[in-house]
Amino acid sequence: MTNRISRRHFLSAAIAATAGAVAWPLKAAAPETSLRPKARNSDLVKRLQSPAEELIAKARLNGQVGFAVADLSDGSLLEEHNPGISMPPASVAKALTAAYALEALGAQHRFATRVLAGGLVSNGVLKGDLILAGGGDPTLDTDALADLAAQVKAAGVTRVTGNLLVWGDALPRIDRIDREQPDHVGYSPAVSGLNVNFNRVHFEWRKAGGAYNVTMQGRSAKHRPDVRFAKMVVAPRSLPIYTYEDKGGRDNWSVARNALGDGGSRWLPVRKPELYAGELLQGFLKSYGITIGGVKLAGRAAPKGAQLARHLSAPLDEVLRDMLKYSNNLTAEVVGLTATAVRRGSRPNSLRDSAGEMNRWAKTRFGLQSLALVDHSGLGAKSRISARDMMLALQGLRRETALKPLLKKFSMRDKQRRVIKDHPLQVLAKTGTLNFVSGLAGYVDLPDGRELVFAIFTADLDRRSKLSVAERERPQGGKAWNVRAKTLQQALIERWGVLYGT
Repeated sequence: MTNRISRRHFLSAAIAATAGAVAWPLKAAAPETSLRPKARNSDLVKRLQSPAEELIAKARLNGQVGFAVADLSDGSLLEEHNPGISMPPASVAKALTAAYALEALGAQHRFATRVLAGGLVSNGVLKGDLILAGGGDPTLDTDALADLAAQVKAAGVTRVTGNLLVWGDALPRIDRIDREQPDHVGYSPAVSGLNVNFNRVHFEWRKAGGAYNVTMQGRSAKHRPDVRFAKMVVAPRSLPIYTYEDKGGRDNWSVARNALGDGGSRWLPVRKPELYAGELLQGFLKSYGITIGGVKLAGRAAPKGAQLARHLSAPLDEVLRDMLKYSNNLTAEVVGLTATAVRRGSRPNSLRDSAGEMNRWAKTRFGLQSLALVDHSGLGAKSRISARDMMLALQGLRRETALKPLLKKFSMRDKQRRVIKDHPLQVLAKTGTLNFVSGLAGYVDLPDGRELVFAIFTADLDRRSKLSVAERERPQGGKAWNVRAKTLQQALIERWGVLYGT
């Protein structure tokens, strides 16, 4: 019997014992009397399941595999393998971050971005600076800044005698989430109290004759404004493909000409999110005929002034649902930092500092022993947690929070990696992927109404440690390893469905 079972086979096993094989007579004629199939032992299908160790060996992941699964109704442990080994959770950590933020902020919390008048407005003239004050919104985008500019216009402002000050000190300024990542990956941008477009800038190139036309834009659904704070130069080389330099108040990039081809695009990380947001707002203000000076950083103290415009994010539960679905690192870091600031009454000093506060919260709440996260997104590979502790945390959270409905459906797939529609097992979980690290943790609804809670972590840390920084975006063999890890995850879940379903 193969490790993976068909839907028909699974359903028949879940509902009742399957019919046994019939020993037909060795002749062509039909039997003279009707033959009734023998009833097969109801435990036979369960006994035929491959042992977990066999599934693990077949996956050929090397490194370590740990898992734990329990019945949610009574908390009884059903099966485990290396449950106490601490491994990187990768983005599975975002499930804990979501619960941490929900408790500290509430499901209906909204992040506010404001535009303030740093002086009096008389006859349409603001005598002083205009202030863009960030409130930690991780979802603020170019469209929202365009709307803020429209509100300033509607408030009657036609001229600002001072500058546009940008304030992002509601949260600490962090120039990148994880310093071990390549400079150019969009999933490790800066973090601030003022973020826009997930702190990514859109780089596009098109070959025209012997040269390249290059744009750097703050793209959103409705707008494609060019930006000046980020500059790209096409350099006559093959490697490295990208270089970055912080110089002259800009994000200065270069790209290897030999790597570009005829055209393409990608999102690059932003290291100066406050200036990015300010430049975009300044452009929209000018498009409304509002005269204003340059974009400058405000001081650290919270700005004061009459409110001229405000943008509110979606409620936190919606923000978290998208974060868990798309596994956005910036959102995870911002909501985690904000939750810590609210719990303490003051902003944390760093991602590690804030993650430490979340570690203490989770250890106290769920009695965890191994939890040691270094950030809120799981991007930092030094984060650790065991499968048993992750399972225990999810077990506790299922009873106390509305986390489960926010999790993404984990699609079961066939041998060709095609999604199996109407699979009898319903899995809501958080995935996590780093180079040669894969995790999955969440809940399984069985056909008989039973609910399981589980965590699976796999990691080949020796192989990961040998990668150079340049190899970390797309390491050789990384994709195939990840497919094998996900195949193992599904095989284990299907095993549990058969063993612990009625």
